[in-house]
Amino acid sequence: MKAPAFWFTPPHRPDLRARLLAPLAALRARALARRRAACVRWTAPVPVICVGSLTTAGSGKAQAVLAVVGHLQAMGHKPAILCRGTGGRSSRPVTVDVQKHTQADVSDRALLTAAFAPTWISRDRRQGAEALLAVTPAGGGQTDCIVIDDGLQELHVFNDISVIVVDAALGFGNGRSFPAGPLHEPLASGLNRADLVLSIGSDAAQSVFERTWGAGVTCPRIRGRLELLETGMDWRGARLVAFAGIGDSEIFFAALRGLGADLVHCAALEERHPPGAALIARLEREAASRGAQLVTTELDAVRLAPEIRRKVLTLPLRLQVAEWEPFDAALARIGLTAGCAVTAVTPPVFPR
Repeated sequence: MKAPAFWFTPPHRPDLRARLLAPLAALRARALARRRAACVRWTAPVPVICVGSLTTAGSGKAQAVLAVVGHLQAMGHKPAILCRGTGGRSSRPVTVDVQKHTQADVSDRALLTAAFAPTWISRDRRQGAEALLAVTPAGGGQTDCIVIDDGLQELHVFNDISVIVVDAALGFGNGRSFPAGPLHEPLASGLNRADLVLSIGSDAAQSVFERTWGAGVTCPRIRGRLELLETGMDWRGARLVAFAGIGDSEIFFAALRGLGADLVHCAALEERHPPGAALIARLEREAASRGAQLVTTELDAVRLAPEIRRKVLTLPLRLQVAEWEPFDAALARIGLTAGCAVTAVTPPVFPR
């Protein structure tokens, strides 16, 4: 679903539609608060780090998960990733195999992250955590922490650290919860559960975020920006038809232009939806008629059928974080320090 424009009006000047939907948003928020209060959350035998967001719109969570996992690995830890697998057909805990599974099986994000760390999908996060720990025993030289992708609204698993990811340019929209705005829950309640806020965007976008939302973000904030991973290819003068369905596709297009590429056509696709055969055929015709090559992001590439993927150049984006110190301090509080794995209790065996 494409987010309606009125969700992103200035928070101090809400659209009439947002005001009319406010009572419904309040009812939904109260119901969610009651559910959260009634739930008894399970504590995993290893630290759980949640990388999630408050907004329904794209925020860069996939790249944030990879950045967090890469940082943990650089510290000497062995994280496993737990995804919900939204969009995939598997309903019970499954370990992702990039050689066997497709996007339709396990979701695009899970396929992407599985190339970087052991990745499991599970609709039930507790069952998923128990399953992955049963196969990769904690404290046995393998998994010593779990990174949950998009688990901020998870009710049944305790998060030792919760990181809220936000697009610095979009911020928290109009600051209202669904359906009056883009937030999964009221902003104050979400921020109260956060240990860190990771804002992603350019310096200019970060400044706008600070002016608009800085006073309300009381927990530590770290900043990051998406940059193209250097592949050694010379993009200067390359004629390209670029397409992307990430949260802010313009970041990808601007990065290509920054490398000197000639973008003859750009297609911003609906997020989380694989491009259909008709759309790909149209883009192929566009590229052929203009002597250009198709190019997309890593995340979009895993959504393509293998025979189509072979025709498309893939350019990886990576989240660069310059200030890991607040995150490292949070890790130290739960016993995750550089070169020091956590000693865990024997995990329960997942019933099969």
